[in-house]
Amino acid sequence: MTQETGGFAALGLNPNIVAAVMATGYEEPSAIQHQSIPIILDGHDMIGQAQTGTGKTAAFALPILNRIDVSKREPQALILAPTRELALQVATAFETYAKQTPGVNVVAVYGGAPMGPQLRAIRNGAQIVVATPGRLCDHLRRDEKVLSTVQHLVLDEADEMLKLGFMDDLEVIFESLPATRQTVLFSATLPSSIRSIAERHLRDPKHVKIQSKTQTVTAIDQAHLMVHADQKIAAVLRLLEVEEFDALIAFVRTKQATLDLAAALEAKGYKAAALNGDIAQNQRERVIESLKDGRLDIVVATDVAARGLDVPRITHVFNVDMPYDPESYVHRIGRTGRAGREGRALLLVTPRERRMLQVIERVTGQKVAEARLPGPQAVLDARIKKLTASLAPLVAEAEASHGELFDRLTASLECTPRALASALLRKATNGQPLDLASVEREQPLVPTNAPRGERTERGDRPERAERSDRGDRERRAPMPLAEGRVRCRTALGARDGIAAKNLLGAILNEGGLARDAIGRIQVRDSFSLVELPEDGLERLLTKLKDTRVAGKQLKLRRYRED
Repeated sequence: MTQETGGFAALGLNPNIVAAVMATGYEEPSAIQHQSIPIILDGHDMIGQAQTGTGKTAAFALPILNRIDVSKREPQALILAPTRELALQVATAFETYAKQTPGVNVVAVYGGAPMGPQLRAIRNGAQIVVATPGRLCDHLRRDEKVLSTVQHLVLDEADEMLKLGFMDDLEVIFESLPATRQTVLFSATLPSSIRSIAERHLRDPKHVKIQSKTQTVTAIDQAHLMVHADQKIAAVLRLLEVEEFDALIAFVRTKQATLDLAAALEAKGYKAAALNGDIAQNQRERVIESLKDGRLDIVVATDVAARGLDVPRITHVFNVDMPYDPESYVHRIGRTGRAGREGRALLLVTPRERRMLQVIERVTGQKVAEARLPGPQAVLDARIKKLTASLAPLVAEAEASHGELFDRLTASLECTPRALASALLRKATNGQPLDLASVEREQPLVPTNAPRGERTERGDRPERAERSDRGDRERRAPMPLAEGRVRCRTALGARDGIAAKNLLGAILNEGGLARDAIGRIQVRDSFSLVELPEDGLERLLTKLKDTRVAGKQLKLRRYRED
C-alpha cells in the first residue's frame, strides 16, 4: 500500500470505498476531507465552512457511504443541494465512490423531470437521496412519510439555498425527518440566517473551517462563450476555424460525448481522437504519442482519462462541458501554457451554468473574460488566411514546374486562366465556401445569450438585428390547431433551460393524461406553447397549478390568439 493510499485508509473508511476513491485518481485527502471525515464517521453534527473546489463533496460522501447499511432498502441519507446541476453532480460523486460497494442505490430528485420515477426510486430502496428542496417538498406533499427512515442529513451550499428562497422548504423538510438524525451543514459563508438554522436544528455541532487557497492561472489567456447545450459541437467547429492552434485538448463530461465530438471533428477533416475511461492503456499511450508527434492535433477527453497528460505542443484547451468544480477547471487548463509557453483556454457556458462560472472566478481570483463566437466574416478571413499560407510555399516554383501543364489544360478545357485557377482552388479546398454569402448560409445559429437586462453595445448592431428577427419570429401566429385542442402558454422558455421533454414529462406526470392527448409543444426563447385537450381544460390547469419545471412554477394559461 502506498503512503497516499494510507492517507485515506487512515481515516477509518471501508477498504472498498478507499479503493473507489483511489480509482478516480485522488491520492491524498484534502484539508476539508481530513478534518470532516472522522467527525462525520463518529456521528457528530457538523458545520463545515469551505468554498466549492476544496473537495467538500467527498468530505461528506465518503463517511456517509461508510455508514450506509446496504441490507436495508430504505432512504438512510438525504443530501440537499440548491440547484439541479449540483444535485446531479453530488449524486454522480456518490455513485462513483460506491462503485465497489454492492447494494448501494442513489437517486437524484430535482425539478424539470417526471415525479413518478423519482418517487418510485425512493420507495424501491434508494438508500441515498440527493435532492433540491423545492422538488423534495413536492414529493413530501404526496407522501409525508417518504423520508421517515433518514438518519443522515447534509445541507450542501446552505447559503446558496437561502439566497434562492428555500428557507420555508427547508423547514418543511426538517419537520419530516427523524429528530435523532445526524445533520451536517456546509456553507461558504455563515450569515445570521445560517447560524439560526444551526441553532435550531443541529445538536452540539463540531465546527470545521477551511481557508480556500487562491489558485492562479495567470499565464493562460482565458475566455468564456455563452452557448446553448445542444449547439456545443457547432460552436466548437466554428471556433476551430479561427483559433490558430498547434495541438488542442477538448474536455467533456461523458464517455459518449468524447466519441460524438471526436467523430464530428474527424468528419470535418481534423486529426482527432477520443480519450475516455473505456480506452485500454496501450491505446491511450498511442493516442498521447500521436498527439506529441503531430499525427493527431485534437484529443477529446474526460477528466479522468486526461489525468497526467503532459504534451508540450498543446496550445489550447477547450472546456466544452463545464467542469464540476474550480479545482477541475484549474487542472484542465493547466494542460496548456507550460514552461513559459503561451496557452489559451476557452470555456463554453450554457445559460444555466452562469453560477458555476462565477464560482470559478471567485475561487481562482481571476475574471474569465466573455468572448463572442466568431461571425461569418471572421470565419471567411480565417479560411482565406489558411489557404494563402498553404499556397505561399508553392507559388515560387509552381510556374516553372506546372506552367506548361496549366497552359495545356486551359487550351484543352477552352477556359480562361481565371476559370481554371478557380476550379483548381475549389478542388483543393474540397468545395469549402470561400465567399461571405455562402459562409453566412452555412453557419448554424449559436446564440450567445447575454444575461437578461444587459444592454447591447452600439458596435453589435448585426446581433441586435438578429435578436430582433428572432423576436419577430416568436410573435408570428403559431401553427393551426387540431380539432378538440387548445393552445396554452407558460412563461418558461429556452432561456430558463426548458426543453420540450421537460414540459411533456411534467404534464404527463401531474395531469394524468395519456401521451396522445398532448399535441405539439413549441419551446421559444422566453415562453412555450403546449397543445392540450379542450375537454376538461380548466380541471387540468387546476391540477397543474403547483407543478414546477426546472425549479420554477409552470403556470400554464389558455393562450388567447389575437
